Amino acid sequence: MDQALEEASKEFLVRYGGDVFPALFRSAKGTIVRDTRGRDYLDFTSGQMCATIGHNHPAIVAAVHRAGEKAFHFFSGMIPEVVAELAQVLARDWLPGDLTRSIFINTGSEATEVALRMAKMYTDGYEILVLGGSWHGITGGASAVSMASDRKGYGVPVPGIFVIPEPNAYRPYVKGADAEAEALANLDLALKLFDMQSTGRGAAIMVEPVISAGGVLVPPQDFMQALRQAADDRGMLLIFDEAQTAFGRIGKKTGSEHFGVVPDIMTMSKTLGGGLPLAAVSTTAAIEARLYERKFAYYTSHVSDPLTAEVGLAVLDVIQREHLVARANEMGAYLRGRFEELQQRYEVIGDVRGLGLLMGVELVTDRASRTPAHALGALTTQKCFENGLSMNIRRRPERGSVWRIAPPLTVSHAEIDQAIDILERALRDSLDEIARDKAA
Repeated sequence: MDQALEEASKEFLVRYGGDVFPALFRSAKGTIVRDTRGRDYLDFTSGQMCATIGHNHPAIVAAVHRAGEKAFHFFSGMIPEVVAELAQVLARDWLPGDLTRSIFINTGSEATEVALRMAKMYTDGYEILVLGGSWHGITGGASAVSMASDRKGYGVPVPGIFVIPEPNAYRPYVKGADAEAEALANLDLALKLFDMQSTGRGAAIMVEPVISAGGVLVPPQDFMQALRQAADDRGMLLIFDEAQTAFGRIGKKTGSEHFGVVPDIMTMSKTLGGGLPLAAVSTTAAIEARLYERKFAYYTSHVSDPLTAEVGLAVLDVIQREHLVARANEMGAYLRGRFEELQQRYEVIGDVRGLGLLMGVELVTDRASRTPAHALGALTTQKCFENGLSMNIRRRPERGSVWRIAPPLTVSHAEIDQAIDILERALRDSLDEIARDKAA
């Protein structure tokens, strides 16, 4: 049966252009996923960066059961009690500043679409500033503002998008430059270019507090504050995409809290649903009032669904009860320490960076040149999986080759130690294989 289904997957599914695994997968629990061949893997990607409280946490299973006894779905204008409760909990316990009004949809891409529609309607503009290396989704508007995605082959993107060079302390654009000063100088130049090209219809600046798909880059605090000022100066809204940074992943409730900058609109997804498709967009009462006057609407078949709202409440409750925000700092410090030990032993580990349990480890041919080790990154990722560790490599041809490590916040010291052992073995074997190929 397993073999038959593997063959069926090859015959009947549209093939995926990203990571491809040799077997199908059957189950997941905590930090472990199991394939149909009976192999277990440590999942240090938290699924698609979503399962922050671990796969199939008992609280999520119970929440799905509660929804099954009440309702999975209503007409989009029928607001379930549990949706009102989730909006209240977000506003009271999690959101920064005066962000108090929320809409609940399904995915991060949808959240980006909602945020862009809000900003455009509120400002009467359409021009959007985004960072290089950004990833905000895969749908039409979201893909247009995603600079880390493959943009070729899908036609003309939505117009009005302008790019700010992403801050990268390890790879400044000018060799030897002070990273923070260069980030601010690049922002100043990008804003001047935008002002020269703008039609006067600026709508928003959109940014991830940690530029994850672009290499797990953490911008300087002054840079984030400068984005806030740049939006205010131009009558634009500031949007934070907190798909990966909200709800404890980086050791804070939100990236907004980490940087001390409150956006006008915040998008959340992955970490809110704990593995189920739940996303939210939150804004201020003042912005919501103007949008309501202008008859703002966002309709799909699944807006404000009770099933995912039950799950979202359960996820937030677990994060609080199990003190997972603090745990992300504790376990993140331990994980960083283990990577820094590896860095001392291996010249090819150029940089270790990130916040909490969202870590990036950049691979180079040598530390002097900082030449990206793309082949090494691909090979180590493959060997890690072969030895029971699922993690992620972020490769940008013009920039770096970065292991992206993001285990569930419930990960144990023993699991981290096991993962590091697998990583070191994969790195050592990959270096030996590359050396043999060069010598041959």
